Amino acid sequence: MLLHLAMTRLIRRGTLSVEYPDGTRREYRGTPGSAAGMRIRTRRAERRLVLNPGLALGEGYMEGEVEPLGCSLHDLLDFLMLNIAAGGGHPVEEARQWLRRATRWLAQINPAPRSKRNVAHHYDLNGRLYALFLDRDRQYSCAYFPTGRETLEDAQEAKKRHIAAKLWLDRPGLEVLDIGCGWGGMALTLARDWGARVTGITLSEEQLAVARQRAEEAGLADRVRFELLDYRAWDRQVDRIVSVGMFEHVGLAQYGGLFRMVRDSLAEDGVALLHTIGRIDGPGATNPWIAKYIFPGAYCPALSEMMPAIERSGLFATDVEILRLHYALTIQEWRRRFAANRDAIEALYDERFCRMFEFYLASVELIFRHWGHVVFQVQMTRRLETLPITRDWMAEAESRAARGAPMAA
Repeated sequence: MLLHLAMTRLIRRGTLSVEYPDGTRREYRGTPGSAAGMRIRTRRAERRLVLNPGLALGEGYMEGEVEPLGCSLHDLLDFLMLNIAAGGGHPVEEARQWLRRATRWLAQINPAPRSKRNVAHHYDLNGRLYALFLDRDRQYSCAYFPTGRETLEDAQEAKKRHIAAKLWLDRPGLEVLDIGCGWGGMALTLARDWGARVTGITLSEEQLAVARQRAEEAGLADRVRFELLDYRAWDRQVDRIVSVGMFEHVGLAQYGGLFRMVRDSLAEDGVALLHTIGRIDGPGATNPWIAKYIFPGAYCPALSEMMPAIERSGLFATDVEILRLHYALTIQEWRRRFAANRDAIEALYDERFCRMFEFYLASVELIFRHWGHVVFQVQMTRRLETLPITRDWMAEAESRAARGAPMAA
């Protein structure tokens, strides 16, 4: 039995119970540790788990052909990911992973039309979906937990302050470009709390409509505008550029073009801040299930893949911060809220969609806990002398903002 052989090689710690389609139950044991279980209901799912496990596990769960046994989905994925982190492997998946890495450039060629289709795949879903598990401001990116005990709302506000402080908004009226503005929360915050004039650009029509409505309702439409625009079409200079959770969708082949665009669009004394998921364990490849069902064309880079493109663009990287585990805490709360509103979400879509999203949230949370995914915040300028020469000013600006007295006040 090929899957039996693969499981034997995979399990290094703890005990995994597997019930096969014929009713046979086997236990796979490693060194002492936790336990989990998995039921495989069909021969088709069993074959797929042999031939393409990176895709088949998620698909099997979505279709009800693979399910946790005596544990939760989160528990099962946690067990499997810990065993892979401990050196366990699946020979076919290892070969497929090597192939995905070798061809990742091709998979991430994202011209403007394809980028728009990729964005629509995930971000143009029913807007009520996101309202049911995100915070009130609909921040769909890593929150910032200074103590680890903050509510999701407080941690997302802290994230926006943390980013705004790094933009050096030292006077009112600075013009900011927000690339990949989402539902507008960051742009509205920069205008309302920091005195900036902001243009947010997005490829999501759903997000654009919500962002424009929010600007009107907040009385900020004279200082914040939103456009349906690809970053490659931007053609004028601004004082500041911010991008939160968009770089993951750019693709390796476009890094040089993006950073040249940032350089050309920054005023001579401008500052840019890029906030993106990344890898601290070196270059890799996007999981095939994530690429097919959640984020087509996406990739989370290593710093070693980002920095050469920044250097070639003529920008200076003036500060790099690595946020560890903050995204795991963020998604943990998204998972809790999703579960609490599952019936309402199923009414919007169906059971298969709910299973897809449950698998997505649980697996991504655990990637940040066990597999070297983090968040990078990279600050860039065109001139070395643009910013103060120590980091103290960022903490001071952030502290003032937390007290209600932003830098631009």
